[in-house]
Amino acid sequence: MKTILSLLILSIVTMPLFAADTLPKASSPKGAKAYIIWPKDGGSVKSPVTIRFGLKGMGIAPAGVDIPDTGHHHLLIDMAELPDLDLPLPASENLVHFGKGQTETSLELAPGEHTLQLVLGDKIHLPHSPAVISKKITFTVK
Repeated sequence: MKTILSLLILSIVTMPLFAADTLPKASSPKGAKAYIIWPKDGGSVKSPVTIRFGLKGMGIAPAGVDIPDTGHHHLLIDMAELPDLDLPLPASENLVHFGKGQTETSLELAPGEHTLQLVLGDKIHLPHSPAVISKKITFTVK
């Protein structure tokens, strides 16, 4: 028993970690496009803001579900730069996962200028190859 436990511990300790270039990226079909339906780029809205997501050329599937040509949305809120697209997208206050397959949300946003952008992720929140990313929109909350 001690030998089996020692081998198990050794295999866990020496197990290689995934490098970004070894994660299996799901492919996206040519012409696939994510976009923000609402609010409109350059528009003015009141809080809470209803945000509607759009997707063309692919389908929606929850996180953990492995169906070709599908993914789920990740919403980038007021992020100056895209996250590393070679790693699963990290959830945060500014990078919100919609892993149940949601295509709409409502957010309380402070008055002022805000930006939104969508990135589609696969079953493990990893962006596709090529990545399906919306145009970044800017709008004002009154």
